[in-house]
Amino acid sequence: MTTLPAQPVIHEVNTRVWLRETAQGTGRPTGLADVPKDAWDEITPSGVDAVWLMGVWERSPRGRAIALDDPSLRSAFTAAVHDIGEADIAGSPYCIRSYTVDEALGGPAGLAAARAELDRRGVALLLDYVPNHVAPDSPWVTDHPEYFVRGVPEDALRDPAAFLDTGRAVLARGRDPFFPPWPDVVQLNAFAPALRQATAEVLGAIGQVCDGVRCDMAMLLMNDVFARTWGERPGPVPQEEFWPEVLTAVRGRHPDMVFVAEAYWDLEWALQRQGFDFCYDKRLYDRLLHESAESVRAHLRADEAYQRGLVRFLENHDEPRAARTLHSAKERAAAVLIATLPGATLWHEGQFTGRRVQLPVFLDRRPDEPSDPALRSFYGQLLATVHRSGMRSGQWRLLDCVGWPDNGSARELIASCWTGPAGRFLTVVNLSGHPAQARVPLPWGELGPDTWELTDLVDAHRYGRSGVELRGSGLYVDLPPWGTHLFSVSGNDPHT
Repeated sequence: MTTLPAQPVIHEVNTRVWLRETAQGTGRPTGLADVPKDAWDEITPSGVDAVWLMGVWERSPRGRAIALDDPSLRSAFTAAVHDIGEADIAGSPYCIRSYTVDEALGGPAGLAAARAELDRRGVALLLDYVPNHVAPDSPWVTDHPEYFVRGVPEDALRDPAAFLDTGRAVLARGRDPFFPPWPDVVQLNAFAPALRQATAEVLGAIGQVCDGVRCDMAMLLMNDVFARTWGERPGPVPQEEFWPEVLTAVRGRHPDMVFVAEAYWDLEWALQRQGFDFCYDKRLYDRLLHESAESVRAHLRADEAYQRGLVRFLENHDEPRAARTLHSAKERAAAVLIATLPGATLWHEGQFTGRRVQLPVFLDRRPDEPSDPALRSFYGQLLATVHRSGMRSGQWRLLDCVGWPDNGSARELIASCWTGPAGRFLTVVNLSGHPAQARVPLPWGELGPDTWELTDLVDAHRYGRSGVELRGSGLYVDLPPWGTHLFSVSGNDPHT
């Protein structure tokens, strides 16, 4: 087992797509046990602590058939890959029939080989878990109807889009409170004691084969959310929340297993308190893409301990590609920012090379797209530099950016620092399309009258500044549009 660091860097990989393209490169069928060394090297660059192999579990044949008959899905598939064929449509990795590794990927032996390969590199393995629903052909549907939200025969007749009549029971189709039911999944009952026990057992088994899980739409299982979604159908609301009960049981078997929550609706703090190590920071993503630097700064004023439990990202399989949503210079600035913030960092395979097509998760083939060598070099250097510096082993702090009455551009800058065993580090990012200037007072009391050296961690340029100036009026910065500084700060003192 590989233990993740306190603030891991995670690389999400679409397993079926990656294996298919690896096979094209080798000229032979490729399962997880057959991946060559250079392909593993490609997805574990310096600075990556964990690989999330998305979509390894057995997908539902019935769910795939439903997708093939859905005109809106077929249209989305063709929009992403114009010549897509039925053989390229694997079905949704979130319509799971069984938590058994798909034999097409090499089965359990293939996953064990993959985990061993990652472990040799000191890289942890993350997998998916979908707590809200299962496929209609899951064995649970016939063997354990007590695990599900139930209906009556009249429900299936009245609203077949929302209820499935299995012949033995009428079960609700999966949903969240803001969208119509999903036609390819069946709704689990978060209030059912038997379901909670079964969930803990499945997660315990998953914990035997990986180092952590990303829990899909985790907030849907919270008592208040589930009650608002389903009303009286699930039965009375339990005294204990779903996640504390389940995670406590799983951690009894796997105390170091890491749990990541896909979380929305500003429920990150609540899910952290319920036992999750990390929760998606969708709010920061939205602010970086659509709001001002001042909005981002307000978000980063939150308590550091809370921020250490967030997952920062610029894209994932549910979001559009960063190369499409962000101007190239803005993407680089935002990447420097999230790479140097507290918390986990999530990168998406293909992000480093500038892929622009957001691939529907149903597909195991994606279009050919030209690689961006400059972007690839930028990301490789960024990840390696931050990792090598050790900055994120220290304590983080948001800093003030002080402007002047006749120059308000300081509001476009985000400055922060790390202080710890690895040293002192300063990041300044201009989140605007125009030049910005400010003074950034540094918080280190040991900055005396001597000259202190600021070393650019990217290009190794060095700048000498008086400690009195750095602590007093502050470091003067003048950044071009979307410009960044990433400095180590050192001086002639015994702690340097």
